[in-house]
Amino acid sequence: MGRQTRAAESRGGGASPFPAPGAAGEWAGWARLRPGGLLYGGTVGPASAHAHHSVQLIATLGEDELLLSGPSGEPFGCRAHVIPAGVRHCVLRGVPRGVVLHYDPASAAGRWLAERAGDAGALLPPGLPAEPFAAARALDSVLPQGPEPGADPHPGLARVLAWLPGRERVRLLEAAQVARLSESRLSHLFQTELGLPFRSYVLWLRLMRAAELTTLGQSVTDAAHGAGFADGAHLSRVCRRMFGITPSEFTRRILWM
Repeated sequence: MGRQTRAAESRGGGASPFPAPGAAGEWAGWARLRPGGLLYGGTVGPASAHAHHSVQLIATLGEDELLLSGPSGEPFGCRAHVIPAGVRHCVLRGVPRGVVLHYDPASAAGRWLAERAGDAGALLPPGLPAEPFAAARALDSVLPQGPEPGADPHPGLARVLAWLPGRERVRLLEAAQVARLSESRLSHLFQTELGLPFRSYVLWLRLMRAAELTTLGQSVTDAAHGAGFADGAHLSRVCRRMFGITPSEFTRRILWM
């Protein structure tokens, strides 16, 4: 993994072609992990029913439409779609060239996108690069980077969000003490301001930590332990539940920047 990362950087951040997709249209491309989310550009493969704790923008770069399904299971085609945190969905049919962007629901981009959930064809700017990862970076660059007016979280919630990263196991009581709020009040703030429960947000951070460790070259088992999961199988179950694919699918044909 480390060799792939260095090689990708030496080739100019994704300008070179990624591995050709398999007959089943499996995920193959370039990705970059950053605090709270990730950027991906390449072949968008299928993903079983799942719900992640990020706000997602998924889009095609070609003529082919994505085929998705939402909470009801009803399939629909689209060029781009915004999926809020915690909403169950699946990718029934991917596309040869596409982008997937994930954002922490507390981030400016995450909040902005969540307010525009649903069909997102109008959000795609004209003139996106043809190369998928370059397109992902270009699309990311036009989304809000700073706080929107009135978007700052409650001060107590902000204290907890700054304190949580890197902590493997956290109880709501501990977080409430950091927030200087009652447990019920903090739980309410997570649900109303981020759109997901406290424990779900903590699990999302742990999964992002495991992903970070795998991009640094650790095995799935070591990454699982380093992020506070019981073992590699536990990590795989959580990954499939949140992303619809397994950790091995994240690493087999995806080159991490």
